[in-house]
Amino acid sequence: MFSFPLRIYWEDTDAGGVVYHARYLGFLERARSEWMRMLGYDQNELSSEHGLVFAVTSMQLDFRSPARLDDALQVTVALTQCGRASLVFTQTIRRGDELLVTARVKVAALGSSDFRPRALGKMFYEKFKVLESPESEFLRNTG
Repeated sequence: MFSFPLRIYWEDTDAGGVVYHARYLGFLERARSEWMRMLGYDQNELSSEHGLVFAVTSMQLDFRSPARLDDALQVTVALTQCGRASLVFTQTIRRGDELLVTARVKVAALGSSDFRPRALGKMFYEKFKVLESPESEFLRNTG
């Protein structure tokens, strides 16, 4: 499981110092991008050298408790399904041991020149497939 630390700033909150719900999408995206970077791929390289970009096609979020100004959070990422042209991630956002948000995010592989669906290709499929872990196992280990 990959974990990305982040701090809550004024720009993330409403007037009451509570994180605005849409900001969580950015936190989840950042963590997935850093997960890819940890694997050795950045967004520019994927696009320019491999002709590949990813786009979110569906997302399910469960808000359990709010994050607040100056909180130190951890955003986790686990690949729970690897298909030939899509990936499904299970993610959590925590403040210490407290679970704040769970998310299930599906992304499609697209060609960077035309944004049409395309296969991951053998190299990426094989690299991602070995990282796949069951969603229930991930949530049990983080919950």
